[in-house]
Amino acid sequence: MPDLWAGILATEGLPWIIAAAFVASMVRGFSGFGTAMIYLPVAGQFLPPVWALVTLTVMDLVGPLPVLPKVWKDVHKRDLGRLFLGVVVTLPIGVAVLLAIDPQIFRYAVSFVALALLVVLVGGFRYSGTVRGSAVIGIGGASGFLGGVAGLPGPPVILFYMASPHGPATIRANTMVFLLGFDVLLLGILGLEGSLTLTPIALGLVLIVPTMLGVLVGGAIFRPEYEKSYRAVAYVIIAVSAISGLPFWS
Repeated sequence: MPDLWAGILATEGLPWIIAAAFVASMVRGFSGFGTAMIYLPVAGQFLPPVWALVTLTVMDLVGPLPVLPKVWKDVHKRDLGRLFLGVVVTLPIGVAVLLAIDPQIFRYAVSFVALALLVVLVGGFRYSGTVRGSAVIGIGGASGFLGGVAGLPGPPVILFYMASPHGPATIRANTMVFLLGFDVLLLGILGLEGSLTLTPIALGLVLIVPTMLGVLVGGAIFRPEYEKSYRAVAYVIIAVSAISGLPFWS
């Protein structure tokens, strides 16, 4: 056990990983999204892809819990159920692809998906049609695959809610609870695949502290009337993290 913790403390880039966990969780606390898009490009520079996903999953399981009772009342449960129905079908496929690809491809995928979403968000692209129940299941399926292969389940769901008639509080609540549930499913599948090892789990436990602090800070400063300002801050942070994670810098 002492060797385990000594190895964690000797992890390359540990201060950057801790800082990324805090900032990503703070953004999630006031916007409902952004954790993976901010954390993974940074963590992927120092950790193997599966380790990056495991640490993210472990720290995310506990970090959002302090604000979960507060946001649960705003959840649209029918949407949430349909999204999860799609996820359980495609998540195992995404994980299988992740385990087969080169780590460099993982880093490119994480950064490019984050940047692509950012372009859509900043450009103001919106789908103005009606999203039917079956389409919501498909959105969950896209989220499950992207989450499995690149650790980014958020983009399809975020784009879905950009066209949603729900208010900011409901969108934030559904996104936050969905991402938390996704983490539970991902951890279970990685366990079934035999990809869970003690070191990344322990590192994820260490990251719970900055994660909880970040979520609490983000939740404390959240005000629905300032939604646009929060989104602008989130966009800038996502862009910086995604660009820094591109492999050609190293």
